[in-house]
Amino acid sequence: MFAKPFRVKSNIVMKGSDRRKLKADVSAAFPTLFSDELTELVPNKEEFNVVKIFAHKGDAVTLYVGHKNPLFFEVDKQLYPTVYMLWRYPAVLPAFRTWPLVLHKMIGGADLMLPGVVVPSSGLPDIKQGDPCAVTLVNNRAPVAIGTAAVCSAEMLNLGMKGRGVCVLHTYMDHLWAFGEKSSPPTFPDAEGEVPDVNGKECVADEQEEGEKEEEEEGEQSSVQEQQASELVRDQAHPALAEQEEGELEEAKEEGEQDQDDEKSPQEVMDALLWQCFLLALKSKVKKSELPLLTSTFLRNHMFSCCPSGKQLDIKRSSYKKLSKFLQVMQQQHSIVRVKELTKGVESIVEVNWKSPKLRFSVPEETHVETIPLGETQYHPPEITTLYSVSARLQPLFQDANKRKGVALQPAEVRSIVTEYVKKNDLVDENNKNYLRINPTLCDCLLEKSEYQDLQTLNWDDLFTRTLGRMQECYQIVFPGQTPLIKKGHIEPIDVSVASRGSNKKVTIIKNLEVYALDPSAVATALQHRVQASSVLQPIPGAKDKVLVQIQGNQIQQIGHLLLDHYRVPRKYIHGLDKAPKGGKKK
Repeated sequence: MFAKPFRVKSNIVMKGSDRRKLKADVSAAFPTLFSDELTELVPNKEEFNVVKIFAHKGDAVTLYVGHKNPLFFEVDKQLYPTVYMLWRYPAVLPAFRTWPLVLHKMIGGADLMLPGVVVPSSGLPDIKQGDPCAVTLVNNRAPVAIGTAAVCSAEMLNLGMKGRGVCVLHTYMDHLWAFGEKSSPPTFPDAEGEVPDVNGKECVADEQEEGEKEEEEEGEQSSVQEQQASELVRDQAHPALAEQEEGELEEAKEEGEQDQDDEKSPQEVMDALLWQCFLLALKSKVKKSELPLLTSTFLRNHMFSCCPSGKQLDIKRSSYKKLSKFLQVMQQQHSIVRVKELTKGVESIVEVNWKSPKLRFSVPEETHVETIPLGETQYHPPEITTLYSVSARLQPLFQDANKRKGVALQPAEVRSIVTEYVKKNDLVDENNKNYLRINPTLCDCLLEKSEYQDLQTLNWDDLFTRTLGRMQECYQIVFPGQTPLIKKGHIEPIDVSVASRGSNKKVTIIKNLEVYALDPSAVATALQHRVQASSVLQPIPGAKDKVLVQIQGNQIQQIGHLLLDHYRVPRKYIHGLDKAPKGGKKK
């Protein structure tokens, strides 16, 4: 469900009543949790958000986010935990065990097939069809996937452990996981402590062939999967591949590959990267329903997103020089895709040979969720709070609360102090509790000179509105791990605009990235990576230590996706996104 990016509809802080309702729902869904554990998951006072999203297939999903991580997600009124929640309380859901290499398939969107389930000596967990369940790996009880049981546990055994076992909804390293802090699973020793049977099998559903399983193909597919499974199990069951040594083997492998790359020419290295991204994009990104697919869209949305972190895909540095030439070779020599010019001068991929051996047996060495180079540390958006500072005129009103001129307060604090002042001085109208009498202090602080004789009472709303209106507006900005900063006035939004240059060429300009601790050079590089257009940094006249990013073309739509979905900057702090080009109807 979250194998591809989702769209955020809203993100708001939960009210107290909603938190109590969520606690009751969590307690009903997961009765093994104690009351103190429920309070830790859904705190009463700490920030806890409810986020409405649309998955890539259009499903409406509700996320519950606390401690900067999504802890639960709700689909069709059914509540599920995320991997972040299960890493705290792994025993909440019944779990099936599988092999580490099967995880790569599930991250790509595949379900867990029964031949890939490792049956412990104690037997399968007792579960009914449709019940939520987790998936763990051999030698580690930390869950890495959440889904629903395709059939009950008794039926799994009756089927001879063949067919679909778990319909996977969410996995470690998918885009829901990337919405949080992107931490790695903890290590929980396997309670069984047993070595799995080396004659076991691994089998996962291929996302591209799901729905095309005809009876005449099932036998061939099963034999191919068994061949792959036996190879994977041999590797996993061997003692030398225990988890502690697995990391060392991967490091040695990476070093060997690096030495190999050093021996190759830059052109050969780029050809290999192009081939890898091409196969991985077809294997894990493209669906049959998307065809015909523009070749430019395939490159921008699929191939670039499959490029390993730390590397940049540049077709001009390969031996092919152009995407059209590369796809022509893939069509004529390898028969993997068929490309056709549906519109004059515009090529599209109209057919993919999913049964091609090169595509069928390609197993990605690693799955990359993050596709944008961000440097050494991951960016986290700041927390911005609107405050109001006490002005000289209002100082008598706040004197009893020991709030001097210039002290910044939140609106709730202002309301509390003013309410306390009214009650302390017995200013509430006895005949109508919604109004209060104006004493000399309120008269001097809140009224205009023309109102001194005419206005004798104020209602509560008018009182608070006038008080905030006569205070100096300011804001507090808090970056993770840094001291909060309080500045006067309104925070400058990120300004995105389109300008014309010579020969009526369009360029997109981005300003004020520094206000939100965004590195303009990193944003420019990320945009280049997304849209394959040149960008430059230019100083802003009259603004010290500020630069603007200028990129070719009207790229407002891509900039919006980058700032909203990746950097997670709230939309209200970005101006100019409404100027994005709107696709008109084709004539």
